[in-house]
Amino acid sequence: MTRRLSDRGFALLLAALSALGPFSIDTYLPSFPEIGEKLGASPLQVQQTLTAYLIPFAAMALWHGAIADALGRRRVILWALALFALASAGCAFATKIEHLWLLRAAQGISAGAGVVIGRAIVRDLYDGAAAQRLMSHVAITFALAPAIAPVIGGWLHSWFGWRAVFVFLTLLTATLWLVSWRWLPETLPADRRRSLHPVYLGRTYWKVLTRPSFLAATAALACNFCGFFIYVLSAPVFLLTHLGVSERAFLWLFGPAMGGLMLGSWLSGRLAGTLTPLQCIGRGYAVMAAAALFNLALSHALPAGVPWSVLPLFVYTTGMALAMSALTLLALDPFAGERGLAASCQTFLQSGTNGLVAGLVAPLLWASTTTLAWGMAGFALLGAGASALYLRSRHD
Repeated sequence: MTRRLSDRGFALLLAALSALGPFSIDTYLPSFPEIGEKLGASPLQVQQTLTAYLIPFAAMALWHGAIADALGRRRVILWALALFALASAGCAFATKIEHLWLLRAAQGISAGAGVVIGRAIVRDLYDGAAAQRLMSHVAITFALAPAIAPVIGGWLHSWFGWRAVFVFLTLLTATLWLVSWRWLPETLPADRRRSLHPVYLGRTYWKVLTRPSFLAATAALACNFCGFFIYVLSAPVFLLTHLGVSERAFLWLFGPAMGGLMLGSWLSGRLAGTLTPLQCIGRGYAVMAAAALFNLALSHALPAGVPWSVLPLFVYTTGMALAMSALTLLALDPFAGERGLAASCQTFLQSGTNGLVAGLVAPLLWASTTTLAWGMAGFALLGAGASALYLRSRHD
């Protein structure tokens, strides 16, 4: 049984479902040192619990949308939430790092359903500027999750130890399941559902994954995000070692960054219908470029410390969010009949990039605030290049 929500309530629910992925990453970051100590694991082994989560997240993201296109949006989300709750409960009782790797992988398998299907739901119901406004409202609320998650995780870690973080995730997911069961509507009628036949799926995946404009827009999204995500992945070193703050002070990183995400998302919603999507994207890159240059200048001129080492993150994420909604929708627009599957491919490519950055790139950059600043600048430049390729492929 479902009840109708207001547009604001609907955006809040979609944001909460999408935020489960960031919560799965950010809440346990302050516990990394204790997890290593209690489970007898090295810092690199603990870091690999992120990779163990992100790679299955990316792989399963390919299927969430296709399954939702065939079975409906609501049913798939409810099953995914149930699996995530069980995996989170298992993490709370892990006794070896290998067990934690496996259970984090189970979390990754199910955590992506909310963000993938949420994007498809927005396109099921809205078009054009209305879709950009709703996506921006979702992003504003979604931005709160990474800001508060490490703070909650830090306090839970301080009071009860690292296992309490996964107990919290279990309870949070159970609550989301109940709210979704009662209020999440089915937005894909039976007569619009697609087949899960292998031939149809293969043909449709090929159609999506060989379209240059889709690949370019998705690459731009992934690179833009990685310019910020390297700081999330490096948070224990960046905050505890370079900036010298405690586990309870992770808000120094996530507060400015998520403030920027909220501001950029708000601007995107306000400008929808006034500026074209391409104009929003251009302004977003101008802000990101300014942030990257500002970050490089500060990291070379001043010793690591607060607040100057985190201020560029506020500016960068403002630009990133300003461009994000438009890039997301432009990537999905050519696939009116396969929005779930296209959203799956988009999330798969973005998350796969995140997984590679977590396992290979972040450990090379977290040695100093200067190398992290160069990483931000490099990813912003790659994102701008991908956006230029999108413009070119759009007119070919």
